Amino acid sequence: MSDVPQSASRSNSDELPAERHVERALREQQMLLAKVLESLPLGVAVYDRHGDVIHSNQQMRDYVGLARLPSREAAIQGRWRGYDAANELIPPDRYPGARALRGETVMPGIDFLYAGRDASERWMRVSAAPFRRRGQDAIDAIVVVQDVDDLKRAAERVEAASAELASQSRFLQATLSSIPDYVYAFDPERRFAYANRAMLGLFGLCSDEMLGKTFADLDYPRELADRLNAHIDRVLHEGVVVEDEVYFLSPTGYGAYFAFLWGPVRADDGSVELVVGVSRDVSERRAVQERLKESEARLRAATELVGLGVYSWNPETNGLEWDERVRAMWGLASDAPVDIQVFEAGIHPDDLARVRDAIVACADPAGDGRYNIEYRVIRRNDGATHHVATSGRTTFENGRPVGFIGAVIDVTAQRRAEAAIRASEAQFRSFTQHSRNLFWIADPEAGQIIYRSASFERIWGVPCAEEPTAFDEWMNDVHPDDRAQVERALAVVKSGEATEFEYRIIRPKDGAVRWLHDTSFPIRDEHGAVRQIGGITADLSQGDERQVYVISAKPSEARRLANLVRNLEYRARTFEGASAFLDIAPVLSPGCVLVDLRQSRTDGLSIPRELKARSIALPTVALDAPAGDVAFAVAAMKAGAVDYVRITEDEAFQSVLANSISECHGAPRPTTNDEDAHARLARLTPREREVLSGLVGGGTNKTIAQQLGISPRTVELHRAQVMNRLNATSLTEALRIALAAGIAPQTSSNRKSR
Repeated sequence: MSDVPQSASRSNSDELPAERHVERALREQQMLLAKVLESLPLGVAVYDRHGDVIHSNQQMRDYVGLARLPSREAAIQGRWRGYDAANELIPPDRYPGARALRGETVMPGIDFLYAGRDASERWMRVSAAPFRRRGQDAIDAIVVVQDVDDLKRAAERVEAASAELASQSRFLQATLSSIPDYVYAFDPERRFAYANRAMLGLFGLCSDEMLGKTFADLDYPRELADRLNAHIDRVLHEGVVVEDEVYFLSPTGYGAYFAFLWGPVRADDGSVELVVGVSRDVSERRAVQERLKESEARLRAATELVGLGVYSWNPETNGLEWDERVRAMWGLASDAPVDIQVFEAGIHPDDLARVRDAIVACADPAGDGRYNIEYRVIRRNDGATHHVATSGRTTFENGRPVGFIGAVIDVTAQRRAEAAIRASEAQFRSFTQHSRNLFWIADPEAGQIIYRSASFERIWGVPCAEEPTAFDEWMNDVHPDDRAQVERALAVVKSGEATEFEYRIIRPKDGAVRWLHDTSFPIRDEHGAVRQIGGITADLSQGDERQVYVISAKPSEARRLANLVRNLEYRARTFEGASAFLDIAPVLSPGCVLVDLRQSRTDGLSIPRELKARSIALPTVALDAPAGDVAFAVAAMKAGAVDYVRITEDEAFQSVLANSISECHGAPRPTTNDEDAHARLARLTPREREVLSGLVGGGTNKTIAQQLGISPRTVELHRAQVMNRLNATSLTEALRIALAAGIAPQTSSNRKSR
């Protein structure tokens, strides 16, 4: 030792403390990295070139379960299924560990579907990087397995990393750099003590520029910095795990929502010496959640708009979930518990078996899982019966039903409306089927008659087809001389006005000519547009029918007289008074009128007088008491009666009555010119009379249209109808008939007053 120079001795002694200082710093750094690593929710392992595990943490041992790579053991390989970016299965030789042993770096990793020992499956992201230890030529592989199925559960399962990894500083650095999420640590002074590559990239800084800095040093917004510092203090003082989600705009200009999980790193004495954290960009997840919320809001708005109730059923547990609207349909409170017994208790007993069969069918894997049925529900709160319609679909997995979701709506109002419509249609059809008049409905746009009542067969002499018939077929049966008149009348109806017209048809079966009287009218939709037209057609050529109208103020006497008339093989119809008869007299079929004068002579004599004044060709027979004298008979004849008969109780009265009725039917009296003009005028509709009055006053189509508030074209159609109804060949002849019937030209004062 004396031979060693003193200067050299001092130099060596000075270097020893420096080396120990470096070694201590290295050990501290390694301990820091090891503690950080053992706190991460990751599985980490080092595999040698043979695929054997030489270093691993507990998390990785839990995942792998054996000492070899999954690509080396078939049992392990079966629990890991890797997928590429196209979601296609990859072979074992493309697993990250195998590729790293070939010198490739696999980052940010490949997603695997991992089957645990309890048969549960979770998604794992596996990253790997090649690693060459000092002094060795062989390449080892650093493999990192991260549970990306649930960040929270992954953090809870992070176990202490193996102490063996403490000596592998470079390994720890490479491992943490391969983690795709942001990993970092804080010291008790709230300063960054560690940041992985992803975290440094977020800030655009190198390690020296970031470590030792606080949130304030990195220009965090003050409010955000205070919030995060409070979390660090809580972990340091309470030793708890804290999780949160914040929005952060990094200095590099990248803004996103980050979810983070922070936990304590304890020293040997149990105190918290570091706070380690893992953050993940959850902006995409939040966007999906926001879209889901919007979709749920729209769905809820839609269900509320149409009154839908939503429910679900678990075929495995038989559990039910109902919303408030479904509960209300069953008459339950909004928070009332529901189960299969409650569900079936509300179904009408007559429908329960059918509902059960539908449920069994929708849960059968051999079917399509659809459930679509309508049934009755008896509500619990009020006992009312409601109709509900429901639809849904079952979800199957591995050939068994695992879920069902459906919607239900109360259709009681619709079913009641449909029943009312059916009843109304039945009443209408019953009325039309028993009426001697023909009822018809047509679609002018399609040019078809879509409905005809049973009287069509009696009038036309051919069977009535149920399917629509073209207008052209109907017009082919109209007498050639009357077709133009019918077309003009229908044009008036299509323009929105009701009209009456008479025409002849030639029956296709026997060639007989029938006179018809038609009252046509427009049928409008909810907007007032004419979509259909309808009509009531009466057969005026009923020579084979013998009609008698009986008018008596005493109903019992009217019925007795009607029975006498029917015994004489006549058709009888009774009226309770003159007003009831005169209101309908213009549209009655030809026949004879029997007026009972015994109850009210004045009222009775008004009938023949009004029939004569209105030019209605219904001959009248006056019936009086046996005490009636010649003066009564003369008064009846002056009023317009064609015969006067005293009512007695013997058979002679029936014989006299039969003769009087027979004479009425067989020899009606001729009409005068004035009466003929009145009769022609009576065939006009109110609108046609207004048009004729305008023509008598010297008006043109345009001026008449202005006065009546209609179009000149409609006036022209009405004018043609007037000419046909009056059987006039010129306007002069039409005006002569109008003047003969008592229609006088209007003065200027009359027009102004009107």
